[in-house]
Amino acid sequence: MPLPPTIPFIGITWADALFLLLGGVVLGSATLVVLGRDIIRNGLMLILTLGALAGIYVVLGASIVAGAQVLVYIGAISVLILFAIMLTQSKSASAQLNFQTQALPAALASALIGILLAVALGATQWGSTVYNDTPDPAGTATAAAVLFGPWLLAFEVASVLILAAVIGGIYLAMKPAESEEIEA
Repeated sequence: MPLPPTIPFIGITWADALFLLLGGVVLGSATLVVLGRDIIRNGLMLILTLGALAGIYVVLGASIVAGAQVLVYIGAISVLILFAIMLTQSKSASAQLNFQTQALPAALASALIGILLAVALGATQWGSTVYNDTPDPAGTATAAAVLFGPWLLAFEVASVLILAAVIGGIYLAMKPAESEEIEA
C-alpha cells in the first residue's frame, strides 16, 4: 500500500516533514557544537550537523551538492579536524573558555541579525519567474563532464596528496616506543 501524499492528521507533505526534521537536527547539533564541553563530541556533532545539511540538500533536489558536502566536509575536513584533535591529546576544554565572556554581545548581535533577516524575508515577493529563454535544467551532466573529464587525474592526485599528509601527520605525532627512545 503506497503512502498518502500528506501525513495523516498533520496535513503536511512527507518532504516538508523530512525537511523540518533535518532542519531540527541541524539546529540542535549545531547548538551542541557551540555549547559542548568535550571537544571530541563537538567534532562528532559537527559531522552530524553537516550530514543533516547534506540530507536537506537531497530533499531540495541538489544531489551533487549533497555528495560534495559528504565527500568534502564530512569525509575530509571533519575527519581531519578529529584526527588533529585526537593527535594533540587535548580532549576537553578548560573550565572557563575565552569566548564565553562574549556571550551577551554575541547574543545581541545574533538577535539583531535575526530581526533583520525576518524583516527582509517578510518584505520579499516570493513568486517565481521563469523567462521564455530560460534553458531546460541539464542536471549534473555538465558538472560530471568537467569533474570526470580533463580534471580527473588532478582530482585523484590531490586526494592521494591529502591522504599522504594525514599519514605523515599521524607518523610525526606518534610517541616513540620506550625501546626507540634515545638517551642523551
